[in-house]
Amino acid sequence: PAAEPWLAADRLHREFQVVGFYLSAHPLDEYKAALQKMRVQNWAEFSAAVKRGAAAGRLAGTVTTKQERKTRTGNKMGVVQFSDTTGQYEAVLFSEGLAQYRDMLEPGRSVVITVSAEDRPEGINLRIQTVQSLEDEASRIQKALRIFVRDAQPINVLANQLAVKGEGQVSFVLIKEAGQGEVEIELPNRYRISPQVASAMRAVPGVVEVELV
Repeated sequence: PAAEPWLAADRLHREFQVVGFYLSAHPLDEYKAALQKMRVQNWAEFSAAVKRGAAAGRLAGTVTTKQERKTRTGNKMGVVQFSDTTGQYEAVLFSEGLAQYRDMLEPGRSVVITVSAEDRPEGINLRIQTVQSLEDEASRIQKALRIFVRDAQPINVLANQLAVKGEGQVSFVLIKEAGQGEVEIELPNRYRISPQVASAMRAVPGVVEVELV
């Protein structure tokens, strides 16, 4: 049946639910440039650093599962499985952190976490210290968005996706026919831009490309 196309994040979350892994891409792929700017380590880099003696770090990951259990003292703790482009890892947080960050750690959400780490014989033990939305963190460092179109057909739909004001500069780039060049029009206002916003715009019929700067 005819249906609106899923956003990339929705499609990947559904893939994981069905087959147990990300099939066509990874949810963090579209954040690659932002993660480099944020100096966030991937799991492979961090686990190697812990074996060399590192005791803390900053990671990004997409939540795949979350379980809540009771400790021997009766308090709640959370056990969260994450995935990044280099592998999967597990981290725990205890009652105070669980109450603070529970809603941000739902399966399918991508986050940035700071952790303390201990290299044990059974593997690396991670304890979550803080959790931040990856989308929010990425939006703070994205400075500009360029939307490439061939005509005005997608403009109204794109305008609806620029409803949230922010600090980002947005330009429309009109590609002329027969390779005659481009015309770039910078919008006067500033908007909240992020990899997820760019992904949603790429799915709009008539959009040629969306470029984050």
